[in-house]
Amino acid sequence: MTIEIIIVFSVLLLSVVLFALEVFPIDKIAFFIMVSLLVFGLLSPEEAISGFSSPATISILCLMIIAIGLEDNGVISWLSQGLQKLKILPLLLIIPLFMFITGTVSSFISTTAVVIVFIKIITDLARNYKIPKGKLLLPISFAGILGGSCTLMGTSTNLIVNSVIKKEGLEPFTFFEFSKYGLIFLVIGIVVVTALSFLLPTGNTEDLDVLDKNNRYLTTVQIKEDSELIDKTLEETILFKEDKIKILKLIRGYKTTKSPGKYIKIQANDVFVISGDAKSLFDMKNSDHYLVNHTLEENEIATITDEKQKEANYTKIVDLVVLPGSALINKRFSDIKSYMINGAKPLGFRKRTIMPNFYERMMQVKINDQTITLGDQLLVEIPENRYFEFSSSEYMTVNKDYDFTIKSSRFKRNITFSILLLVIGLAATSIVPIITSALIGCSLLLAFNCITLGNIYKKVNWEIIFLLAGMIPIGIAMSNSGADKFLTANLLEICMGQKPFIIIGILFLTTMIISGFVSNNATAIIITPIAIALAQGMNLPVKPFILAVLFASNFSFFTPMGFQTNTIIYGMNIYKFKHFFIIGGILSIVLWIVATFVLSSML
Repeated sequence: MTIEIIIVFSVLLLSVVLFALEVFPIDKIAFFIMVSLLVFGLLSPEEAISGFSSPATISILCLMIIAIGLEDNGVISWLSQGLQKLKILPLLLIIPLFMFITGTVSSFISTTAVVIVFIKIITDLARNYKIPKGKLLLPISFAGILGGSCTLMGTSTNLIVNSVIKKEGLEPFTFFEFSKYGLIFLVIGIVVVTALSFLLPTGNTEDLDVLDKNNRYLTTVQIKEDSELIDKTLEETILFKEDKIKILKLIRGYKTTKSPGKYIKIQANDVFVISGDAKSLFDMKNSDHYLVNHTLEENEIATITDEKQKEANYTKIVDLVVLPGSALINKRFSDIKSYMINGAKPLGFRKRTIMPNFYERMMQVKINDQTITLGDQLLVEIPENRYFEFSSSEYMTVNKDYDFTIKSSRFKRNITFSILLLVIGLAATSIVPIITSALIGCSLLLAFNCITLGNIYKKVNWEIIFLLAGMIPIGIAMSNSGADKFLTANLLEICMGQKPFIIIGILFLTTMIISGFVSNNATAIIITPIAIALAQGMNLPVKPFILAVLFASNFSFFTPMGFQTNTIIYGMNIYKFKHFFIIGGILSIVLWIVATFVLSSML
């Protein structure tokens, strides 16, 4: 073993430890790996940055842009609206149906984006129809992962594996080449998870309500005198329908009602104390029905006039953090308007720390008597031309600049959906490579103004792009140092005389375990060259070994950190680690056994 091989293995081992322990963000770790290999002379400067121009990296970037266009133009929500009709079915049918639909859509659209949309749908079903969300959220996360493994563009991992085998001079996968195996695993996953659903918690509405309390603002909302909502019930309004809003109190004249019921009829000048996210408050501010943070005292109903509506043209919504020395510290929320500078208009606030039983505490106090303290955050609207004054203030700092685009038209929605079908069609029929079809899709979205470059810069997950660009050169370093040949020789010695299905099984299990703690993309980049070398050294077909890595890298079910969608639902405080370990562990074992025999049949 040469010193170069030792260095490569040391860097790989250190990267696995860092990925598993999450000492640094994954993109930073990948960048350190790239620079380390360059500094040790295992890569030339051109080879070190080759990941940024890799077809896999560019393809994934383009598909991210298309996914952003689908979400911004309402395509994903439009495709999902009909799912609410499933509420009439028994739970044991709802679970497999939701899993099948989620898995199918995830085969063509970003798994994370699809699962997020389904979380919103399940939120609404849980609130309005008492469907236990705990029985559905984990299954749709697993189904999204399984569905993403069915096509070449289902997940970024598939594209990475495809890029690696092309660099090795092997025949790349076609769009649907491994779909039949992916469908087998999806069906098995649906059956296993449905059978084990009795182990899942039911969850409750309150869990869901407080899901995003750290991203919500407290404020008051007043019903306008000429609103069309007057005499309608509360459940017919955005206040009840929107899952990112929680109603704390209703103030009608001098009477206060805590947690008002959905059948209460709206009256003019009703004031609701709510907790809502920035987008919900923005939508209400621009509606014809509500005035946000309009009242000065909870028992004082303001008279709404047309003149009051015609205030300055506020064009930006920002989150401001109160810094030491600010005049706002220790001021009541109802008084801070007079202390705000440069025409800022406060819409709501959130405390620096969230107390236990947060909403219950807020119901006991008057919102306008709450005092602003150091580190609290204010959601304010400011004139466009005054933004710099806030961003450079020494007493307040802009924590986040919200950019809420106008709701997309039906025309743009249809155009975006047509572009998606075109991209899928071009890639699936192999008329052009997937990178070409993805680039065509992005250019058409830009040409029809369905997405803007500014929005792309803000919404693309650049963490994944830097992760890929930093990890891809590892394969080059292994080749330059001879580490790939060293691994091949030693693995061949270990596997010599073993039956092929045992080798496939060991490869699949090892990859799946690693992907449970390390990024599935990073796992695929590290293990794919080893699998290729192992197959070639034993004079066996390469595709089964590559597919073992592809599927096993995606099948991160037994930990909440294995896949991004698992982490999202784990953060909702509905599930415990044991739910992933037991249900995901059983599913992983079943898929490992089935995949070993299925992929071995290809040899």
